[in-house]
Amino acid sequence: MADNWVMQTDEVPTYVPGMPYQENVNAEATNESSAPLDNVLPDDILERVLALLPVASIFRAGAVCKRWNHVVKSERFLLSFTTELSPQKPWYFMFTSNEDPVGFAYDPILRKWHGFDLPCIEATNWFVASSFGLVCFMDNDTRTRLFVCNPITKYWTQLLSPPDGIFPDYSALSISVNRRTHDYTVTLVKTKQVPGDFQQWNLSIHIYDSDMRSWMSPVEEVLFGWRGGDESIICDGVLYCLIYSTAVVGSSETRHALIMYDLQSRSSHVSLLQNLIHVPCSLTCGRLMNLNEKLVMVGGIGKPDRPDIIKGIGIWELHKSEWQEVSRMPHRYFQGFGEFDDVFASSGTDDLVYIQSYGAPALLVFDMNQKQWKWAIKCPVTKRFPLQLFTGFSFEPRLEVNP
Repeated sequence: MADNWVMQTDEVPTYVPGMPYQENVNAEATNESSAPLDNVLPDDILERVLALLPVASIFRAGAVCKRWNHVVKSERFLLSFTTELSPQKPWYFMFTSNEDPVGFAYDPILRKWHGFDLPCIEATNWFVASSFGLVCFMDNDTRTRLFVCNPITKYWTQLLSPPDGIFPDYSALSISVNRRTHDYTVTLVKTKQVPGDFQQWNLSIHIYDSDMRSWMSPVEEVLFGWRGGDESIICDGVLYCLIYSTAVVGSSETRHALIMYDLQSRSSHVSLLQNLIHVPCSLTCGRLMNLNEKLVMVGGIGKPDRPDIIKGIGIWELHKSEWQEVSRMPHRYFQGFGEFDDVFASSGTDDLVYIQSYGAPALLVFDMNQKQWKWAIKCPVTKRFPLQLFTGFSFEPRLEVNP
């Protein structure tokens, strides 16, 4: 069942359970035995203990009493939460409506779905990117309204509108958070067809720096035979974008490739196609993610004679410019994903990869360390009509980082 819980509250119980009263003892012994256990623990020890809890349990602990509520909101506790080896795992938020951005968040530690409200976002078709506790949203109508928020604490900010007000045909959104300073970088890759020429596409990269609070646009290049799309990720200071061949669908040529851009140098004198990285096999679609600063791709594997029809799903990791296969989804899990080219959502963080079919509220989890596939606990939502679609995204539940 879903577990609905409030993220922040100042309403806390005034009663703290103590030891039961015992008769026929002196007053001093009675007072000692009746003292609440948490009063015995110094603040620093209590903070270290609470910091080891999963995020959902920390909020419940904050509702136990006024002292605990004060502890979990203190700056010293947030520092302890940062430095302690707290057992946090990425959550997965699943939209349960085709229009309204409502849904549930899956907690892999407690193996529960939490009723969850997202700040800022107004529709399910908005662009979403996440990194180290922060989530970036961009509206799909104008693609000029961008927000960065912490979905746990609900703190958020709206960014300046990106430069180049031309509405693109395709947009790819990414965010990267510095785990030490909590500064963040947002990238927006825009692609627009050159008028009258389907083979040529203008691709531009726009970068927002939270420290400078400004945008810069260092790269604009016309791609021939390739176009940008909606998949990008920042990994170890490099922006990776999945691009798509403009050749006729069904040809034997590879339909996807990867371009990269160094965000540390931010040079304007680069050729994006010069260091093109081809995908490991014929793919129907690809999803990029950053797992511990390693670039991982989940892709739909196309049939040899029909590359636009999916026959399986694989996971690869990029080492320099070479792909290494991590795993392929067993057939018993793949059944039900459909036979079209773009049938699933996938994202991940840390060592977990989430894969979700657009056609059902089922969530599959792959553990990169254990190389293990397993279904998540069933999401407490039912499909209301045949064409209802489901999608979602993963994010790290963090308390100590805010935009």
